[in-house]
Amino acid sequence: MRILLAGITAFVISAVVGWFLIPVLRALHAGQSIKEIGPNWHKNKEGTPTMGGIMFIAAAIAVVVVFGWRDIAAGNLQALFVLGFSLVCGAIGFVDDFAKIRKHENTGLTAGWKFLLQLAAAIAFLTLLNSTHNLTPNLYIPFVNTSIPLNWGVYLVFAAFVMVGCVNAVNLTDGLDGLAGSVTLAVCVFFAVLSKWWELGATNELARKLGAVGVFAGALAGGLLGFLVYNFHPAKVFMGDTGSLFLGGAVCAMAFTLDVPLVLVLVGIIYIAETMSDIIQVGYFKLTHGKRIFRMAPLHHHLELGGWSEVRIVLTFTGITVAFCLLVFVGVMYRYAI
Repeated sequence: MRILLAGITAFVISAVVGWFLIPVLRALHAGQSIKEIGPNWHKNKEGTPTMGGIMFIAAAIAVVVVFGWRDIAAGNLQALFVLGFSLVCGAIGFVDDFAKIRKHENTGLTAGWKFLLQLAAAIAFLTLLNSTHNLTPNLYIPFVNTSIPLNWGVYLVFAAFVMVGCVNAVNLTDGLDGLAGSVTLAVCVFFAVLSKWWELGATNELARKLGAVGVFAGALAGGLLGFLVYNFHPAKVFMGDTGSLFLGGAVCAMAFTLDVPLVLVLVGIIYIAETMSDIIQVGYFKLTHGKRIFRMAPLHHHLELGGWSEVRIVLTFTGITVAFCLLVFVGVMYRYAI
């Protein structure tokens, strides 16, 4: 019930914040610049306010503090750790968005700077979890319900690069009205349900602590739903890198805090497909000196140029994510004794 109330409250906060935020962003001329290399009809979106991710970020902060206070007071800080890492990623995105708006073009921070900042944040987050006994270097394998012990240094390198990859994959998915928000909404609901399931059947203190992450997941799900009121096609506001990097940080932080990082391969199947389509396109283009596999990368643009509408792509990608989330739930539901 607490997670559900957190979600409903976050929805209301996000929707109300959006009502006031969008006119402010317009007044500040915080409009999105559209890349020339994208589909030509996307130029019609030029000037749509960006940094709308502030809506669900504000909702998540408020709800985690209010509904998670019981956990915080008891020393269960997992939700705060997840929120903190997400905020750092969102702050990197905010700087990137601000630079784009200031220069009136679709380039902000360099890829190198973003990578270094995200990598540093990931290492700090993982080290914090480990030092507070909220993470071990035992790699849990879904479906077979077993863990492979790893050296902490090896695990740290693996985990840090997975987190950076996840953050940027979500960012790359944010290319159509409502796409990143809808897909990530499904992922957040998955983590909320999973954490509550474990909390209800917990037989040890760790599993009960992990239930606190459900409050964050529920809050973010509700906040995203409120954001989608304004972001679903045709979008009145974009989340910007402020929002997409926050979401990427939230998704991978929840997976690692719940100690099931490998679920990202399946629940994040759309993020991976989008990223791989971009990597394959660029690699093939260079190897063949100008030939392409996809009409345009990432994948959502390929489908657009194939005649798919934005709404059809969003609904299809979200449906695929829901299906994989259900599959993964079966594979990890007995991670802790029920």
